[in-house]
Amino acid sequence: QNQVMESGGGLVQPGESLTLSCTASGLNFDELSMGWFRQAPGKEREGIGCISANGYRTEHAGSRRDRFAISRDSAKKTLYLQITGVQPEDTAMYYCAAASSNYCPDLWSLGRGRGFNYWGQGTQVTVSS
Repeated sequence: QNQVMESGGGLVQPGESLTLSCTASGLNFDELSMGWFRQAPGKEREGIGCISANGYRTEHAGSRRDRFAISRDSAKKTLYLQITGVQPEDTAMYYCAAASSNYCPDLWSLGRGRGFNYWGQGTQVTVSS
């Protein structure tokens, strides 16, 4: 079955760092650009960033370049999102998604999740002391 699945969420304290993982199965991971998204309670889903299929290029939506790092491991077919200095406003359901393209969508599409074919079920991150 072609799917992606997130893991690594949970309850974290403000200021801590957190790494989320997304594993692809049944998909040719090396031919997919991969993105991270999140949806906070009562808000629309928003794009965080994307990494190209070869891992050489990352795109960040909005002003999240400083605290959000995206990487991938081809051998493990796994995508990562490292969040440093988590804040209460980072509380959200975090999703990964795969696009059948070597390159990330443009920033407008990334911000809206357009162009991604496979979506995970999400992993909840709650930031609270």
